[in-house]
Amino acid sequence: MVLGRPEWRLFAGTSRLGGSARACCRSCGSALPIRGTHRAVSHWPAAHPFDSGSAYFVMGDGGLSRKLGKQTVRYLNPPVILASATVVGPREGAGPLGSQFDVVKEDHTLGEKTWEKAERRMLEEACALVLRKARLRFQDVDLFLAGDLLNQIISANYAARTLGIPFLGIYGACSTLTEALALGGMLVDGGFAGRLLLTSSSHYMSAERQYRYPTEFATQRPPTAQWTVTGAGAILLGIGTSGVAVTSATVGKVIDAGMSDPNDMGSAMAPAAAEVIYQHFCDTGADPTSYDVIVTGDLGKVGSELLHRLLAERNLDLRDRHLDCGVAIYSDQQDPHAGGSGCACIAVVFAGPLLRRLEVGRYNRMLLVATGALFSPVTWKQGESIPCIAHAVAVERREG
Repeated sequence: MVLGRPEWRLFAGTSRLGGSARACCRSCGSALPIRGTHRAVSHWPAAHPFDSGSAYFVMGDGGLSRKLGKQTVRYLNPPVILASATVVGPREGAGPLGSQFDVVKEDHTLGEKTWEKAERRMLEEACALVLRKARLRFQDVDLFLAGDLLNQIISANYAARTLGIPFLGIYGACSTLTEALALGGMLVDGGFAGRLLLTSSSHYMSAERQYRYPTEFATQRPPTAQWTVTGAGAILLGIGTSGVAVTSATVGKVIDAGMSDPNDMGSAMAPAAAEVIYQHFCDTGADPTSYDVIVTGDLGKVGSELLHRLLAERNLDLRDRHLDCGVAIYSDQQDPHAGGSGCACIAVVFAGPLLRRLEVGRYNRMLLVATGALFSPVTWKQGESIPCIAHAVAVERREG
């Protein structure tokens, strides 16, 4: 129940283990003991003045509530990004962000016999690199959360076979990275894991063959089409007191706007992005100015413009702080048409350039919104429209 400004959330009640009511300050994250009930709060710490025009949630049995609003989870013990790594293909390396990726491959095959094996190798190399950066071994990781665009998420599955880490395969199409961050945050915050390896990958050749036409057909691409990013991004998430922390996640709903054109994913995904951004603001009490930048995964030029129009209908304007990874990763001279796409799009842009900007203080708070088109060639040929999903994850720079 929201009574006013949501700077404070009160948690009234006792757990099975006993103890008085507590409250959580959303500004500093402190959990504070209080006396009395939500109707008669007394002895409120002077350093944290209580405002009666605040919001409160009754705590669940056993501890503070982590639920905000309808779809958002706030981490009381926010996990920290311990290290990251990126591996990309030659086209991505030649783009405006090329110098900010860890490894740029010279060709799309990586010496492998198939596109699918090349994608898997990139994913495995990104995983190995992020652990080298953290000076850890594979056996030091509790869980491996990964996904990709291919049937049965074969890049992630076969990489898990190689890595030998307990594995949770996930699929959210191009929203896989934020799905992994949201789930990873819950696992670390809840004490179920100390270190998690999160990855997602894609490959232009393998994705085109599966979802549209083999590139050997030389099919003409319409202006709304996007270029699937060839690459893999890896993030090591764990317990820490400083660095870039994952502070909350808004889990999206599947939104189907009735689109059925596999060459216009931006228009199909934009309604899902608009819905989860709006819900995140409703749940948290934030607004666009609460973040230095609001990042979408791969709406591209067409989808980004539609996103702005949809949010304008709800009196929200992101234009002065919106960055789309699909627009940023390629230059117009590379002719990506509407921009980049794919699981690797937000994975490599966030795990590389954007994370660096957070680490050096160029950005302090960022909202990541990755979108995914949940369709297959089978359902599309059967006349189905293309349902889409988006998840929003808030990250912020914290100093110890």
